[in-house]
Amino acid sequence: MHETDKTDAQIVDLLMEDGRMPAAVIARRVGDITERVVRYRIDRMVAAGVIQVRPIVNPQAFGLTTVADVLLEVESDRIQEVARKASEYENVSYVACSIGETDLSVQVVGKDTAEIYQFVTEVIGKIPGVRKTTTSIVPMIVKDVYQWRIPRYAVSNGKKSG
Repeated sequence: MHETDKTDAQIVDLLMEDGRMPAAVIARRVGDITERVVRYRIDRMVAAGVIQVRPIVNPQAFGLTTVADVLLEVESDRIQEVARKASEYENVSYVACSIGETDLSVQVVGKDTAEIYQFVTEVIGKIPGVRKTTTSIVPMIVKDVYQWRIPRYAVSNGKKSG
């Protein structure tokens, strides 16, 4: 587990605001820290797997304005295989194994509900091992994974040097 202090959390918050924000600007906005220390802390968090700095593609910019959550019931010995297969499709933005009534959760993007319907029934539903699909159209995403912030309770109170 990576120990994160208040300064790391502030740096992460600023990078979430703009992933290309220069270290000098981050240092000024955090205050009481140098540009060099900001770069060191970012490099350390990237190396530790705490953060990733990369672009986030907006599917709507490409006309993919319809989002659906598809829950899959899968033969128990084929869950991983179906998950890997579902992950291969370009219009699948998320695949996760789950515990409960369904085995997999898959998020699909498309131009419209007809495209989603066709993909779920003709592609996802026909992956060997899939028993049942349940699809919900998502009219609005209020919070997505790239908007998740470090919970304040997970931030240590102690100040780390550098």
